[in-house]
Amino acid sequence: MKGLFKSKPRTPADIVRQTRELLIFAERNGNIREDKRLEKMAELSKLIRELKSILYGNSESEPVPEACTQLTQEFFRGDTLRLLITCLPKLTLETRKDATQVVANLQRQQVQSRLIASDYLEAHKDLLDILILGYENADMALHYGAMLRECIRHQSIARYVLDSDHMKKFFDYIQLPNFDIASDASATFKELLTRHKSTVAEFLTKNYEWFFAEYNLKLLESTNYITRRQAVKLLGDMLLDRSNSAVMTRYVSSKDNLRILMNLLRESSKNIQLEAFHVFKLFAANQNKPPEIISILLANRNKLLRFFSDFKMDKEDEQFEADKAQVVKEIVALGHLDRQ
Repeated sequence: MKGLFKSKPRTPADIVRQTRELLIFAERNGNIREDKRLEKMAELSKLIRELKSILYGNSESEPVPEACTQLTQEFFRGDTLRLLITCLPKLTLETRKDATQVVANLQRQQVQSRLIASDYLEAHKDLLDILILGYENADMALHYGAMLRECIRHQSIARYVLDSDHMKKFFDYIQLPNFDIASDASATFKELLTRHKSTVAEFLTKNYEWFFAEYNLKLLESTNYITRRQAVKLLGDMLLDRSNSAVMTRYVSSKDNLRILMNLLRESSKNIQLEAFHVFKLFAANQNKPPEIISILLANRNKLLRFFSDFKMDKEDEQFEADKAQVVKEIVALGHLDRQ
């Protein structure tokens, strides 16, 4: 007879609903005995761990697509994502990690061939504001940063962040004194500027003046070695991308930009020199160099040729040697202009 009274197993949707109820409790956190509150928060941690197990599977079983679909539909049917994000500071460290993984996975879950997380975020863009401003909270920064990077996998959401006033804040977040948070902000910044090609090209074209003024001053000319190194590498990635050809042409037509790159070539760090070279070669290769660019290259022609004769990589690299030979050829050719 015992079997007749067994409780019915909870469905993934049931687990989401119970999680939502406890998140509402955590958000309100009214007058309740401490032991009761701890009991409910422990139950919430357990439920979030179950959600993670359904989405990722475990050591014994792979995730079941039908269960993942049920979970995803119920999660976005209610306001569970908002509750999870706003209640994150109240959860334990381990539960925050589990919650971050749940949010990350849900961005990739398709329901009837649609990424419904994208639709939800489209309708609740203020959640992105919370995630971005999370970089200002040392306890939350890495969790919110990881969630944010998953959310900007959706092109419309990345466009929202790029077009928001928050974009300017990243130049400061990248230089925060906490190395882990600064690195995380840098990873998000890079993702925003490289993942969605057409959106990035549109953003850079529309915001060229302020963006590169900030980029040059705060990143390429930063006193922090790591900031300079990452910034010059990302600059190369952006300018060498075909989608950004118009932006690249504009960038390599500026004498101020050329001076910054030439200073980076003089750095003692081989890594920075190499990344700077990949950008400098665009100035040299430009077949429509403005007169002021030609003038600077001519004035420094002998120094540049001496520099490139000694500039070598630790390991042999045919592409690097070919690029260097082409740059030298372009600089040598400027001498003919000077004699005309």
